[in-house]
Amino acid sequence: MPFITFEGIDQSGKSTQIEKLAAALGQAGIAAIQVREPGGTALGDRIREILLGPEHEGMDSWSEALLYAAARAQLVSEVIRPALAAGKTVLSDRYIDSSLAYQGFARRLGCQRVLDLNLWATEGLLPDLTLVLHLDVACSRSRLSLRDTGEDRIESEPLDFHKRVEDGYHKLEGMFPDRITGIDGDKSVEEVFSRIVALCRQRFGWEL
Repeated sequence: MPFITFEGIDQSGKSTQIEKLAAALGQAGIAAIQVREPGGTALGDRIREILLGPEHEGMDSWSEALLYAAARAQLVSEVIRPALAAGKTVLSDRYIDSSLAYQGFARRLGCQRVLDLNLWATEGLLPDLTLVLHLDVACSRSRLSLRDTGEDRIESEPLDFHKRVEDGYHKLEGMFPDRITGIDGDKSVEEVFSRIVALCRQRFGWEL
């Protein structure tokens, strides 16, 4: 069954669209699970606390990349591969492309080096389809300011960092056009979902 990942900068609407797609798949009788990164396993959730905790502000960029890869390796081994083997569709809120955008481009570690690390960590598992919800960085920051919770370590990075992330996602879309499709995340929830449904129909033959 397909492995579909959702990418984008903060507040681009990934979680909302995953929920809607999961509900539509359930109504169509298609078994699916949802996962998120970093996390999704006991080990991954502990790593998530370290990665996003504001108290780790001075974390080295390669330490950050390696921790994301470690959490990802555990998620793939413990959850994603078994689900795919059982015939379930997997919907993931972030995956390898997040590391490419955030650590490869925004942290300037190098896209290919970060990709090589993550392909090694996941034994080469790539999504069948990656949907990037593009959003203007100013809009992202505005949406973040409306939340009741404070910013995590990544969210609190300066504006230029987040601009490099969004630019990185555009570059990835050009680098991997057969796998990655960009969607305007500034459209209404229903407009974005209609686009996702159309892409899934085209790629997998689903009638949702």
